[in-house]
Amino acid sequence: MKYSKATNYALHTMVFLTLAPKGKAIGVEPLAKMQDLSATYLSKILTKLVKAGLIESTPGAKGGYTILKKKEDISFLDVIQAVEGQTNLFRCSLEHDSFMPHNGCLIEQAMQDVETKMQETLSQKRLVDIASQIEQTEKNPFFKM
Repeated sequence: MKYSKATNYALHTMVFLTLAPKGKAIGVEPLAKMQDLSATYLSKILTKLVKAGLIESTPGAKGGYTILKKKEDISFLDVIQAVEGQTNLFRCSLEHDSFMPHNGCLIEQAMQDVETKMQETLSQKRLVDIASQIEQTEKNPFFKM
């Protein structure tokens, strides 16, 4: 299984925003620069995070992005679903009714069980846990701000 690069950038962006000083909006340019991305590409990802209600955008010279939800409540799964959507990773392409009536696809059922367990794990992983590990080092991107 592989998530898109957009999910990778969204997770990193959310950790950066979690690390930002309280009340400080961070513009798209510094967020993009930290990840060596174009601001245009990152803006598309940020739009998805805004639509999901994870962050908010403040326009203007001192504007930028800030975490909207309580930081402690944001899980990896929240960010992944904001970018990737909530569709299942596996869908059976065969019609099983002819040889397995009423059972559906056993392979799809097994894959959905695994996906459910993965989602449970991702919902327990919090961005603040990663941010707190970074805060303990001088590698915090906002250490000198």
